[in-house]
Amino acid sequence: MNDNEPRPVTIITGRVFRTKGGKSEGVHIFLVAPDDDSAVRTALDALAKEGYAEAELDQIGELDGAPDEEPHASAYQGALEGEVSIVTFEEDI
Repeated sequence: MNDNEPRPVTIITGRVFRTKGGKSEGVHIFLVAPDDDSAVRTALDALAKEGYAEAELDQIGELDGAPDEEPHASAYQGALEGEVSIVTFEEDI
């Protein structure tokens, strides 16, 4: 990748817990990072700052384009602007 090219938006999926052993929520984290290791570290730091006690991260990948639906479209835009965007949702378990 050329240093002048914008980096793709990374998405990390998994579950987060407000308290250890507590109820889980699904999570999608959007950010721009130079590599997967940096993306995971940055995501975990952002989750800790938001008060999450635990996280189980399942998958990491790059998005090919902007999502069409909210709140993911706004999270994608936030990532392009340098934010770590966290989308949580109730899991269907």
